[in-house]
Amino acid sequence: MENLLPITNPVIVFALVASLILLCPLLLARYRLPGMLGLLFAGALLGPNALNVLARDQSFVLFGTVGLLYIMFIAALEIDMQQLKRSKSHTLLFGLLTFIIPQATGTAIALLLGFDWLAAILLASMFASHTLLAYPIASRLGISRNPAVTTAVGGTIITDTLALLVLAVIATMAKGELGEHYWLQLGISLSLYILAILFLLPKLARWFFRSVGGDGVAEFVFVLATVFICASFSHLAGAEPIIGAFLAGLALNRIIPHNSTLMNRLQFTGEAIFIPFFLLSVGMLLDVGIFFASARAWVIAFAMVATVILTKWAAAELCRLFLGYSKPQARVVFGLSVAQAAATLAATMVGYEIGLFDEAVVNGAILMILVTCFLAPWLVDRYGRKMALSQQQLPEDSLAEQRIMVALSPEQPAEPFLQLAKWLRKPGSVQPVYAMTIVEEQHSQDAKLQHAEQLLANAVSYLATANISAASKLRIDLNITDGILRTRRELRASEVIVGWSEHSSTSELLFGSMLSRLLADPAYTLLVKRQVAPLQHGKRLCWLLPPNADLEAGSAEALQLIKRLCQQLGLTLQIYCQPEQQTRLKLRLKALPDTQWHTAADWLQLPALLQKHTAAGDLLVLYGVRKDGLAWNNHLPEVQNQLAQQLPAVNLLVIYPAEPQDLPLINR
Repeated sequence: MENLLPITNPVIVFALVASLILLCPLLLARYRLPGMLGLLFAGALLGPNALNVLARDQSFVLFGTVGLLYIMFIAALEIDMQQLKRSKSHTLLFGLLTFIIPQATGTAIALLLGFDWLAAILLASMFASHTLLAYPIASRLGISRNPAVTTAVGGTIITDTLALLVLAVIATMAKGELGEHYWLQLGISLSLYILAILFLLPKLARWFFRSVGGDGVAEFVFVLATVFICASFSHLAGAEPIIGAFLAGLALNRIIPHNSTLMNRLQFTGEAIFIPFFLLSVGMLLDVGIFFASARAWVIAFAMVATVILTKWAAAELCRLFLGYSKPQARVVFGLSVAQAAATLAATMVGYEIGLFDEAVVNGAILMILVTCFLAPWLVDRYGRKMALSQQQLPEDSLAEQRIMVALSPEQPAEPFLQLAKWLRKPGSVQPVYAMTIVEEQHSQDAKLQHAEQLLANAVSYLATANISAASKLRIDLNITDGILRTRRELRASEVIVGWSEHSSTSELLFGSMLSRLLADPAYTLLVKRQVAPLQHGKRLCWLLPPNADLEAGSAEALQLIKRLCQQLGLTLQIYCQPEQQTRLKLRLKALPDTQWHTAADWLQLPALLQKHTAAGDLLVLYGVRKDGLAWNNHLPEVQNQLAQQLPAVNLLVIYPAEPQDLPLINR
């Protein structure tokens, strides 16, 4: 058996790696942990220092290096420059604090542990940098516009840039390349290098994108080539390749839209191949035996974990003191800035390759990453919820421009869905209502295409008779769900109305896999509709609110849609909620003075109360909560499933409001 390991057959190796890339994130997602932890664990377990199933050969080194550069490139590409300018004073203060405190403290501790000056400074730079691993949690909770979150995002740019500069200088000094005129040469060469990338690359990219038109493959290859060309020339400027990749991302930041197809392809390639290979290759460096062979390894690992946690906490607390943040805000800043991943791994690998770090430091770095990646999501989730419960909601009139898209199916009558779009449309809106349908790709589809074209023609004609501007979109795609999502992005629709097949169960179609795929894009409001009777014949609109739903950032959008339906159809609004929600919502419902309230302290009592007061033909509106949102709880899907099944004679509308998209994800 020993002769069979490590596996050398490239087909089997790639099959095993692909399986790990697929299964590790899925497994850890069940416990709300980042998928990168699973890949690090898998690399450590299957690597040469444990089971020896996989060898850290040239293929892993190659793809690992590419993944490292890709992490830095994507990090710079996703930075929102405008948001950085708007909060520059707070950002500058936090960026300097979260760099200086860990850098100074870490250097002192490393010297006490016996490291020389170069190794100590480089080790401390690992504590100074951080990765916004927990940012998606802040976004889901609707606090991404909070000044504290903005400060943490902007500070990441400053501290990571400074840490990378420290890395470049220390790496050069360790290689013995520090000459008499080094600083002058470094200043000139680095300045020319930075200017060339930041000013020439954008011009080259604009020219290329104009020339190739819509050739997605050529655009993707161009970006990939420029990133690695910039990285390969970094040594001429006295910098590390990760600096070049980071600068290339900054240069292309404004040219590649965050929600474009090209950006999706770049993110997909990195997350699917390059970055997972990098994480596996890093995990292979972990040697648990070092901890048992030497007490020094335990001391170094403990010192690294304690230092990064204490120094990042100190920086967040000083921000609380100087900027007047509340305790939950300071804890969220701490949670966003404590996670270690991209820049930490970069410094670790460079330090290990040039001989400043040994296996004990590599093990300590990996252990530090594991601990902080557990701690960061927990902090942001716990204190972010407190922030969301206390912060003032966004004004309802600040909602974005409305673009309604109706997904029609040949199997269902189109008129009820077009009617709903007509009633939900803002008065005076100049945007058309987009009627669209999907024809699934197959060999013989001429008849289906003709049927779909007639369906859309009738839909446009119907809306035209109501004096509503309309447009149609016919799409051929592999499946209906992907076709809806792609069309939604192309049309930039703010609301999408969908129905479901009569042959599928209500539970499956309302709350099953198709819905989860539609909700994967959080940038739009999804409305799922079941109509059993004409809406205009009903008397009541019954709105069931989960706990804290009215405090979600998307509640303003949902409330506006419900107001519009009540006013258009003359329905009496009945709200089923908790007493504290009634107090908060009354101020926002002055336009509907006849609102009836049904409250219960225990939310699980409300569905039974609702069943007593609804009649056939009424419209039941459920507030759809995206998973891990502020109003999410484990009972919600089950309760909504039961209501859908127990009220078959009631019209049903589930509204999943859009999540705020004002800030991008810095690192994954």
